[in-house]
Amino acid sequence: MGFESIFTLLLAILGLGFLVFIHELGHFWMARRTGMKVEAFSVGFGRPIISWIKNGVRWQISWIPFGGFVKIAGMQREDDKEPHDVKDGFYSKSAWQRIQVSFMGPAVNIVFGLLLFGILWISGGREKQFQEFTHRIGWIDPQTALYEKGVRPGDLIESYDGRTFSGFKDLMIAGIMKNSQNRVQGYKVEPLTGKKTNFDYTLNNYALQQSQHNERSIGILSPASYLIYDDLGKPVPPESPIANSGIQNHDRILWLDGEILYSRPHLTHAVNESSTFLTVQRGETIFHSKVPRIHLDELSMTRTQKEELDDWQHEENLSGRFENLYFIPYLLSHSGKVEGRLDFIDEADQKKAFETCQRCAYFNPLQKGDRIVAIDGKTISSSYDLLNQLQQRRVLMIVQRDASLQTPVSWSKADADFGKLLETKDLEKIVSSIGLEHSTKESGHLLLLNSIEPKPHKEISVALGQQEQIDAALKKIEEIADPQVKEEALEQIATHQNQLILGASLSDRPVIYNPSPLEQFGVVLKETWRTLSSLFSGNLSPKYMSGPVGIVQAVQYGWSQGVKEAIFWMGFISLNLGIVNLLPIPVLDGGHIVFSLYEAATRRRISGKTMERLVFPFFGLLIAFFIYITYQDLSRIFSRFF
Repeated sequence: MGFESIFTLLLAILGLGFLVFIHELGHFWMARRTGMKVEAFSVGFGRPIISWIKNGVRWQISWIPFGGFVKIAGMQREDDKEPHDVKDGFYSKSAWQRIQVSFMGPAVNIVFGLLLFGILWISGGREKQFQEFTHRIGWIDPQTALYEKGVRPGDLIESYDGRTFSGFKDLMIAGIMKNSQNRVQGYKVEPLTGKKTNFDYTLNNYALQQSQHNERSIGILSPASYLIYDDLGKPVPPESPIANSGIQNHDRILWLDGEILYSRPHLTHAVNESSTFLTVQRGETIFHSKVPRIHLDELSMTRTQKEELDDWQHEENLSGRFENLYFIPYLLSHSGKVEGRLDFIDEADQKKAFETCQRCAYFNPLQKGDRIVAIDGKTISSSYDLLNQLQQRRVLMIVQRDASLQTPVSWSKADADFGKLLETKDLEKIVSSIGLEHSTKESGHLLLLNSIEPKPHKEISVALGQQEQIDAALKKIEEIADPQVKEEALEQIATHQNQLILGASLSDRPVIYNPSPLEQFGVVLKETWRTLSSLFSGNLSPKYMSGPVGIVQAVQYGWSQGVKEAIFWMGFISLNLGIVNLLPIPVLDGGHIVFSLYEAATRRRISGKTMERLVFPFFGLLIAFFIYITYQDLSRIFSRFF
């Protein structure tokens, strides 16, 4: 752990201790004001480091900095005296005075949280990422009912499970709830025209693979995000696939092989999709089509057809086994004219090959008589040439070179701005000329890059000297005792290493998140209520809760991101501390308020023995709960290392 991590951890611990300190200070101030006798005030728990007495109060600073307490006379039975009989004790005062003392601690936390949110609001809010607040879908699992119903990346979510949708966090929360179904409402959006169509589906969810806590989903796997190239202040390495593409720092990757891109998973899928982008002439019309690129051994061909393709292989001096060559599922003449369609040996493979495009306006099946003019923007002279060009996976990419992308936009306008920045007319102008003699490389803020040849991740890793990291990961996997777990881990790392990549570091567009203090308070209140109600109803497992360790981690993360982020987390935790303490549970401040209200309403005192019977079981449950969630916090931390 570096110095910076230790420093932010110390700030987090002190920050959490301060929140508890002002909570107890609220109780202390009101207790003294109502004439109650305060016996001790402790900052922290456990054995005192230092203590002193002033004005009859024992003040102390203790070793465990995660809290503190105020000891008011009469809060506990003393010398067989009833709490109400202790002079100047808590229960010797009127019900209204006790309510004031009990309420003041949570009230201080709530007011302090609102104060911190007010500071954030006045200072202009926090800079966050577009993907945290967007309503746009970034990636859909193609194997789900939601995909079959036509929902695609770029579509908008308006509500989820009957609640107004506020961001991808809502999907994550829904994913850990014990619901078998989820309802999603929103709009399907045509990317080139912006036309919207309502949708409203209630679908069964499923367990996500590689999920630590068996989270569930209906198939929405990622929010939309900008794909902005970041050179990290260094020149592009010569071994990078994008080295000669013409990309520049802060370019936004907008389009690839016929698809407008909405997220990193979308980009990864498009790059690894085995397809080719063809320029085709049909009569007097030129159009473009994204066509599957598959191995010849997947196609059903006659002996004559195989022999002809074998001649083409020799004509182009292509090495390798005939069965492993790439081709398209069409029968072609020597000049590149389509003479018919080739079927797949496996019908399932055929369906999959023609349905891989998540949202592609150029997925046009070829017809007899069509002539292929160019492949991936490169003009071909014959079908031999086509076969040759198909052996190397290439991608065509259009970027947006617009300085405004570096300017943060308000989170409330970010989705609308995303749509405005698509520049579909300029995009269509460039795409419609791909592969033609007089092609348009640039229009408006859009630019067609030179074709790119993606490389496997392992090839880039070796070139960058990262082989030791790969070997270390493999060695760690070999130490796994469970054969099935080991096999799955090896498959995952093999898939990762063979995955094609562009070698580009990407960032999202910044947005300014700046709701008013009351709006932010409403968000926190809603989230707290949703969490607590789901916990008590059994829809949420306690293992997803965070204890003191998790809370410290959250504040530490805030400090690592900057002062404003730390202020937010301090405000968030302060409000939660205030709200939770008002719950009508005997061991909490809300429980004391309920006792006082009962006495005021019935004019009957609750005996010390009755209070003990009510408080002690809840105190035990609270301690057990904190031990459990602390164990879960520690498990999550150690799971990152083992």
